[in-house]
Amino acid sequence: MKTHEKTSAGKELTQLMIKSYLGDFEKAQNGAFVVWIAIMVPAEIFSGFDTIVYSIPESHAAMNAGKGVGPLQCEKAENRGYSMDLCSYARIDMGSVFDQGKDSPVGGLPKPDLLISNNNNCSLLVKWFEVYQRELNIPHFIIDVPFCYASQSKKNLNYIVKQYWEMIRLIETMSGQTFHMEKVEEAVRWTGEALKHWKHFLSHANHRPSGITAFDTFVQMAPFLTMRGTKELADHYAFLAHDTQQRVEKKIFPVPEEKYRLFWDNIAPWHQLKNMSRRMASMNANIVGATYTSCIGAVEGTFQRYEYDDSDPLCSLARSMNSTVCPSGLTLRTRAMKDAIKDLGIDGVVFASNRSCKPYSLTQMDQAKMIATSMDVPTVMIDVDHADVRNYNEENVFIRIGALLEKVDEGRR
Repeated sequence: MKTHEKTSAGKELTQLMIKSYLGDFEKAQNGAFVVWIAIMVPAEIFSGFDTIVYSIPESHAAMNAGKGVGPLQCEKAENRGYSMDLCSYARIDMGSVFDQGKDSPVGGLPKPDLLISNNNNCSLLVKWFEVYQRELNIPHFIIDVPFCYASQSKKNLNYIVKQYWEMIRLIETMSGQTFHMEKVEEAVRWTGEALKHWKHFLSHANHRPSGITAFDTFVQMAPFLTMRGTKELADHYAFLAHDTQQRVEKKIFPVPEEKYRLFWDNIAPWHQLKNMSRRMASMNANIVGATYTSCIGAVEGTFQRYEYDDSDPLCSLARSMNSTVCPSGLTLRTRAMKDAIKDLGIDGVVFASNRSCKPYSLTQMDQAKMIATSMDVPTVMIDVDHADVRNYNEENVFIRIGALLEKVDEGRR
């Protein structure tokens, strides 16, 4: 198999995402209330209203990076005085907003009526949305999510749920719409169904050779962010899992001569997905999993699927607010990674030190040491930026990855 060929599920994804973005613009033009949200704001809640459209600047920024216009958008923000040291997601999307969506693959996002951010991934996100609050002169609601050094406490869960209700009342007031909890219950059921299929899709990494690469998971995570709580999402992930299983049964593998099974820590390098995937395959190496996509649908300290309770949807959504890696301490992060290394038979771990995401990268030196010493699994640290290709050196990265593969070979002798 050529790694650049799209699978049937990949082709369906392209059409699904085009339909999603165009549909949002159409609904906004027809008078829908538009919300811009941070990536972990529980979008299922918006299903409780009749006509709300939500858009995610982070996803839009990743799309810009993947389509090769990341530096162009970054420079627009930098020319307004925003430092290159800021997250490239922020610079890309701000550049697009400052230029009314010009150069965006989808023409930017529908103009928002309300901004909703949270701080469970990073505090910069809140400051980023404050820029839009000033530029667009619209309200900004912030969800405060406590950091987790251990499992989320009941006190913290209730604290988050209380904020959900405050957000709901604000939307009711601003939009003139009435909130219906039964619609949220249905949305949570669809999300739970989608996540069941997502975990089935990820499970094909257990096969030798793996039925997937981490790059497949990076691409296919997109609709989970933009279409949460919908039947379309559940149907797509059901097809994705089925399509992947069929390919495995037909012995069609992304890296047929798989010799090295690696694990990735950090956000996807969106500008390098094709190049890195091809080059890894040429080395018979496969990054079979990643913390970034394994944590979807889980809770802190594990990558196993969390069972949503649709009879108490707000509590379920509050419980899953610590699913991502960033709001979890070193012990929780390392526990989940160790389990993944055992389950997937990982030969080595690639820690991508991400210039644009300090919260994700901060603990990596300690994690690498703990993995190397407690599990005797070699690791490597590479320098990347998830969306700004100007802060990436391909040859330096692959010199280090090559050294990691040599360590794996040494350990096998």
